Amino acid sequence: MANVVVVGSQWGDEGKGKIVDWLSERADVVVRYQGGHNAGHTLVIDGVSYKLSLLPSGLVRGKFSVIGNGVVVDPHHFVSEVEKIAGQGISVTPEVLRIAENAPLILSLHRELDALREDSNSGLKIGTTRRGIGPAYEDKVGRRAIRVCDLGEPETLRDKIERLLTHHNALRRGMGAVEISAEAIHSELMAVADKILPFMDRVWDLLDERRKRGERILFEGAQGALLDNDHGTYPFVTSSNTVAGQAAPGSGLGPAAIDYVLGITKAYTTRVGEGPFPSEQDNEIGQFLGEKGHEFGVVTGRKRRCGWFDAVIVRQTVRTSGIHGIALTKLDVLDGMDEIQVCVGYELDGQRIDYLPASMGAQSRVKPIYETLDGWKETTAGARSWAELPAQAIKYVRRIEELIGASVAMLSTSPEREDTILVQDPFQD
Repeated sequence: MANVVVVGSQWGDEGKGKIVDWLSERADVVVRYQGGHNAGHTLVIDGVSYKLSLLPSGLVRGKFSVIGNGVVVDPHHFVSEVEKIAGQGISVTPEVLRIAENAPLILSLHRELDALREDSNSGLKIGTTRRGIGPAYEDKVGRRAIRVCDLGEPETLRDKIERLLTHHNALRRGMGAVEISAEAIHSELMAVADKILPFMDRVWDLLDERRKRGERILFEGAQGALLDNDHGTYPFVTSSNTVAGQAAPGSGLGPAAIDYVLGITKAYTTRVGEGPFPSEQDNEIGQFLGEKGHEFGVVTGRKRRCGWFDAVIVRQTVRTSGIHGIALTKLDVLDGMDEIQVCVGYELDGQRIDYLPASMGAQSRVKPIYETLDGWKETTAGARSWAELPAQAIKYVRRIEELIGASVAMLSTSPEREDTILVQDPFQD
């Protein structure tokens, strides 16, 4: 049996929540390995919607779940999200969830700094969720982060807070913001310490033991690979590595633990926030896709930008994440269209290219090259076998496979878990 990494192959919002939920039935352990509570996952189970942004999706199915060291954890949001799904009948206890002892914490000062930067009249607007994710990762890399394990050592916590504030108060003075006292941060942390510490564990050790016992591990990514800090549309990216390879360092397991990478891929393209989007349709087509696909951010409620499927960026992600197969989602949103376009290449300064360039300037200048395919009038919604799909819809799927260099392992035809066509079980190595 294989261990599987689920990664978004576009800019996020590809439908990872449903696919992780579908796969979790076959898994023994579900692990979040990067990001924070800035990525929303929606699961629809028996008509009930569960909206998660920090907790692993496997919890809704009662699967043993882990928040890895690669995640930045807002302790107050953690408590509120646990309480929220408890109100929906999902109990979250240390028996079913563990948090890595070395996971960095997001504090109120991180959220405030995030907002101060976004609201600044100078600099570049990234379009963050203002939840403090980026500043928290900065402190991790700067070796001044407060981590989960620090909550259990109150005798040294104050010194660590003072060191953190030496950096942050200097920033706040420079931005005209009021300085923060160490006592305020200490009180903020102590208010939730007793609710976090029972979940703390040596996650790297726990996962290694479970793997040795032959348990199947599902690694759940957040955001999408095109928001990767190295391989995405920099600087309009998130502050962590979102490609599949991050599953190893973000959980404490070595790369040999990864057997299969499943790329979640929307049948068209969406993006939230700022940054390049070559196939964007800022017109009636984009409006149609947005309305029919209910394209609003789970976390922020922001309207998503919509456009045609971009085979160039997905083909690139297949390579940077080592994707073995894709789960194609939201095919039903394209039902009823007379024709469908697919971006098959770019033109940059008069030359045709087959990749997304790294520089911001070049990314802003690329022009999409489209191939036009016939649409279909029949519905694909709710289909559970290839025989139920219109012939032209199958041709569309096959053309996508050819263009991106990866096969469709799963096909999702509605938000409902059961409306899924399985071609290849990722857990069968």
